[in-house]
Amino acid sequence: MNNYIGRMVILVDDYEEASNFYETNFGFRRIYDLTTDVGQRFLQIGSGEPNSCGLWFIKADGKGQRDNVGKQTNGQPAMVIYTSSFDELYQHIVNNKVNVTIKPVDTPGYKYFHCRDIYGNEIIVVELKEK
Repeated sequence: MNNYIGRMVILVDDYEEASNFYETNFGFRRIYDLTTDVGQRFLQIGSGEPNSCGLWFIKADGKGQRDNVGKQTNGQPAMVIYTSSFDELYQHIVNNKVNVTIKPVDTPGYKYFHCRDIYGNEIIVVELKEK
C-alpha cells in the first residue's frame, strides 16, 4: 500500500489573486488548471508533478464559505512550506511586503519564520539544518 498527501484545499475569493501570491512569493507553479463545462474550476499549484502534494484553490461559494476564507484553521497555521534557501526566501518575502508575523528564529535543528497569505492564512516557512 502506498499512501501520500495529494492536495491541501484553501478557500479563496479569487483564483488568479491566490495563484499569483504563491507563484510570486514562493516560486510555485500551476500544475493543474481545468474549468469544467459547468464552470467549476480546479486550480492546483505546487512545486512538483500533477500528482504531487500541492495547494488546491476552491473559490468560496455562499456566505458561510466566504466568511471562512483565511480562517479555515481558526487561527492556527494553515501550512508549512520547506525551503533550502531560507535567507534568500525571507528577503524575497520582506521585499514583496508580505505580512511577516514571526521574524526568523534559529534553533539547533531548523530555522523558521511565519507569514500570512493575502487572505490571512498563517504559513510557517522552515529550513531544516543538515545533521
